[in-house]
Amino acid sequence: MRSDTVVELKGITKAFPGVVANKDIDFELNRGEVHALLGENGAGKTTLMNILSGLLRPDDGEIRIFGKPVSFRSPREAISLGIGMVHQQFLLVPSLSVVENIVLGHKEEGFIPNLRNVEKKIKTLSENYNLEIEPRAKVWQLSAGEKQRVEILKALYREAQVLILDEPTSVLAPQEAEGLINALREMTSEGHLSVVFVSHKLPEVTAVSDRITVLRRGRVVAAMENDNVDYAVLSNVMVGRELQKSVSPRRREKGGILLEVEDLVVPDDRGVPAVDGVSFTLSEGEILGIAGVAGNGQKELGEALIGLRSATRGRVIFCGKEITDITPRQAIEKKIGFIPEEPLTIGLAGGLSVADNLILDTYRSSRFLRKGLLDYNKIEGFSRGIVDTHGIKTPDLGLQVGHLSGGNVQRLILGRELSRDLKLLVANHPTKGLDVGAADFVWEKLISLGEEGVGIILISEDLEEIQTLSNRIAVMYEGELVGVEESGRVDRKKIGLLMMGVGKEE
Repeated sequence: MRSDTVVELKGITKAFPGVVANKDIDFELNRGEVHALLGENGAGKTTLMNILSGLLRPDDGEIRIFGKPVSFRSPREAISLGIGMVHQQFLLVPSLSVVENIVLGHKEEGFIPNLRNVEKKIKTLSENYNLEIEPRAKVWQLSAGEKQRVEILKALYREAQVLILDEPTSVLAPQEAEGLINALREMTSEGHLSVVFVSHKLPEVTAVSDRITVLRRGRVVAAMENDNVDYAVLSNVMVGRELQKSVSPRRREKGGILLEVEDLVVPDDRGVPAVDGVSFTLSEGEILGIAGVAGNGQKELGEALIGLRSATRGRVIFCGKEITDITPRQAIEKKIGFIPEEPLTIGLAGGLSVADNLILDTYRSSRFLRKGLLDYNKIEGFSRGIVDTHGIKTPDLGLQVGHLSGGNVQRLILGRELSRDLKLLVANHPTKGLDVGAADFVWEKLISLGEEGVGIILISEDLEEIQTLSNRIAVMYEGELVGVEESGRVDRKKIGLLMMGVGKEE
């Protein structure tokens, strides 16, 4: 072991019923280093990092921190040794405020912490890292992106020496992502912080990392220095095969008007307008990309369109008929599909099986009934088809969905929604947490839906995704549409600035 090694994992093995998540993995993190961890969904990345952060205990192998063998019994023990992790599934208490979540369990603040002083520290950190957040807001009132910022701030507040970041830039505008990467490079260059950077965005990985380790099926298949690594080579190593050329933008012929949104106002959970006077149209077969930093009303807009949130003003007209404030069941009956930002919070039931979740919104259909009762043979055949087609890695159809990796959860809800006969799909971050191969698969699916005449509202902070798939791109900032342009005429830098409120039309 090198004298500057901060973390050393030797021979880490971890198995769950029916699946070996990690098999004899070796991994090192050096002082002042950014070490990228890549792999397909279900490759074992999250399991390995959960072991390092104290959430799981390995079946075999050894963990050394600063050269000393350790055996974590809880995340608190890992935190006490300076290891902080921002998880893919947020570990926050919804009923508490941002400040309360950040100091929760932090012994150094005492039995009754001075929340005013904590708030000042949080504001300083948020300004330094461009992670804007309202310290007094309740976590249940926050968007997924805002919750991720709280998780990052919580780790930084505890002065973590080892920071594990899982998709840390997925909710940031390009300029903000660049700012975070620059900040990480600066902090690690001083030797105060070492970072494990888990991401499926290869340009980010090559921009920020010193070394790259690739996992596939629970094993290390490559470990390399980041020295002008070729994207194609890295992608092929990750998936174990040569990927087809990534999908390219396609300009489809649009049909008649499918959806009209007029002067829509939708409040957030605090009662404050999150969508403020938004108007737009969507044609049959059109993909309208909605770009914006998380927390600017995109989530509320999508939920209003499918009946999960009520509007206080305006109208939504679908196929010539007003559907403002319809219920989710009515939306399903009208052939409107929805891919939520957080599937395990909205859309899936973590305690139910894979098969149960795949028929959760259509179990009343005659296709799954026999003499008025559920036909489990039909359900199994239907579910197996989706699992195989969408590459959902699960030992069996009876596994609880809450035990799947984040990427496999995303594949599951995609498979379910795309299996239905749709006229409109509201897709909120449809490739969140997916590797490059899986993301290309989803892109092809969405393009095919558009070519079949399905209208798609695509909500994403990934500008490559937005530009590749969309006919038109709209930018949301502080609840308003601040610009709508044809995709082919979009300036990437201008879109990034609009996402931060710079250059918007008055």
